[in-house]
Amino acid sequence: MKLHTLKPAEGATHKEKRLGRGEASGKGGTSTKGNKGGQSRAGYQRKNAHEGGQMPIQRRLPKRGFKNNNRIEYKVFNLGQIEALNEKYAFNEFSLENLYVNGLIGKTDKVKILGDGELKTGLAFKVNAVSAKAKEAIEAAGGSVEILK
Repeated sequence: MKLHTLKPAEGATHKEKRLGRGEASGKGGTSTKGNKGGQSRAGYQRKNAHEGGQMPIQRRLPKRGFKNNNRIEYKVFNLGQIEALNEKYAFNEFSLENLYVNGLIGKTDKVKILGDGELKTGLAFKVNAVSAKAKEAIEAAGGSVEILK
């Protein structure tokens, strides 16, 4: 091994020239950032929605409709679905805990029961909301309904 045969390890050196290291480097002075303006300054970061001064798309498009921030989102189960789920999981009661344990809802989801379909088994329901038709069908099948907050 001789000094003139030594080379850096593979990947240890970079091909690009280092910017702003004097005029002799060929990339000194303005360091390829041009003259003046926000893009030449230290700490400049391009904003995601910036379109070079053109009116951004989120301001060009019209705003439509209304979004209610207080809306309550429910995971909905129909009586027909509940009958099928009861055959599969053999619930002794239809509660949020049982649904969460079996991976049917998330930890913070709210559940509402709707009256589409037919319920043959009398189950105890502990849910956040129930439609009037579903409540009648559950009580007719010998079940009970408890509304949770």
